[in-house]
Amino acid sequence: MDEEEFFKFLKRGGRTPSVARQVIATVRAFEHYLAEQRDKGLDEAAGQDLEAYVAWLEREPKKSAKGHLHALHYYYDYTTNETMARLASMLRQERIERAPFPLREFRGVQPEHVEKLEAIGIRNVDQMLAAGRTQADRETLARRAGIPEAVALELAKLSDLARIPGVKGIRARLYYDVGVDSVEQMAHWEPEALRLMAADFAQRTGFEGIAPLPAEVKFTVAYAKKLPKVVE
Repeated sequence: MDEEEFFKFLKRGGRTPSVARQVIATVRAFEHYLAEQRDKGLDEAAGQDLEAYVAWLEREPKKSAKGHLHALHYYYDYTTNETMARLASMLRQERIERAPFPLREFRGVQPEHVEKLEAIGIRNVDQMLAAGRTQADRETLARRAGIPEAVALELAKLSDLARIPGVKGIRARLYYDVGVDSVEQMAHWEPEALRLMAADFAQRTGFEGIAPLPAEVKFTVAYAKKLPKVVE
């Protein structure tokens, strides 16, 4: 690691000298781990090495790799390794408690449908999943809100996909549109086959937004396998 150039990069990004030094020390810890346990350098590391490091850091209860992942995101952004930078960011997001994702921020939803749901207190993905898990639930919800049952099902499925870190407004829509419209379906896909299908769809249709990268799809599928079935 070229610490001097990395330090300059961090300062250009608005990091104070003390924060920049802490980031460098944190990246150096990953570098040491790679050399000692994986026989690799920073720029040789792949997604499985980062995931193994996170598991190693969190081997003790209540330990979190969140700060380490933040620093490593900076490093791989600096080295223009987009795959590793995105993976570090996604793993970090998984460890951050966030407010439930708003339904209105899904790509392609009709504002009038969302407004009708909001009027009866259904504003985010958690509320949508609680109110629309089963067909009977969705029929009731559609009558209460005055929306088509098909819309209730679509929003329930998008909300289901949004349980996966990094799969929100744009990504959930992309996977839904290519036919992978639930966590249960996602869990059965081979990551590279899914990536190629999504990339082909995005190119053919002019879908706005870049197709998922290999490490991202691998993480998405692996995470889906851990989640219980929610939407029927």
